[in-house]
Amino acid sequence: MAAIIRRMAEVYNYINYEVADQRVSEWFLMSTPWPGIALIAFYLYFTFSLGPSIMARRPPMKLDRIMQIYDVIQIVLNAKLFIQAITMSTERGYSLFCEPVDYTPEATEVAALVHFYFKLKLLDLLDTVFFVLRKKDNQISFLHVYHHTGMIMCGWGGTKWIAGGHSYFLGVANSFVHVVMYTHYLVMSLKISKPWWKKYITQLQLLQFFLILVHFSQILFRDCGYPRWPAYLFIPQNLFMIVLFGDFYYHAYIKKKKPRTEKSTVDQNGKVSSISSDEKPKKQ
Repeated sequence: MAAIIRRMAEVYNYINYEVADQRVSEWFLMSTPWPGIALIAFYLYFTFSLGPSIMARRPPMKLDRIMQIYDVIQIVLNAKLFIQAITMSTERGYSLFCEPVDYTPEATEVAALVHFYFKLKLLDLLDTVFFVLRKKDNQISFLHVYHHTGMIMCGWGGTKWIAGGHSYFLGVANSFVHVVMYTHYLVMSLKISKPWWKKYITQLQLLQFFLILVHFSQILFRDCGYPRWPAYLFIPQNLFMIVLFGDFYYHAYIKKKKPRTEKSTVDQNGKVSSISSDEKPKKQ
């Protein structure tokens, strides 16, 4: 038993310290995985237990103004990340096909941008908090919680071991989608226009997952010094997200509602009327 515990400690030290990016070890939540694990655990506890119990006997909170400010912050921060990532990758001549991670101190600003992306994923958790406080339980789907939890894990791991290189494309694509998405939320909140474009945002998200899938698939066939293990994580992850978002898109925008069939009824006065199959006749 002691040998097993010793071996587990050796593996943990190897993964968390020896092969980790030493440049990020002192950054926010990056020293060990435990604070991040605790944060995710509390997020899930609040979402499914603490939050609903707090709101059980309270009316839904009106958070329109707070959410509008939140949307603006998300738009600005994601636009900042998108522009900086495009600028850095262009200046450094990053390849779209295979790009190794630069672990030198000179590339610390790239690692800092990856860490900034991770912190934005933490900020995204407020989406769920707002749903809970507004008692929008129908919005807290498996897809919603899984996506937010998964992005926290990916953001942390990306910063811990592969802060830069080939994975930069994921941050570029995702930050652009978030600019569009939170702009949509802001427009909806301000009631500026009807959301005729809503399904196109889901299409954009599906395109994002497909492009990231293709992008990471390339490193299985190319050797540029970028590790291949992220592909074994991101390829199944993005396939799963395509399935989940595709299922949502199908049920929300493609699957047709069942046509109503009319049935004749006769009331107590002998009057003939018709009702659709999804309606119940009113009591006379």
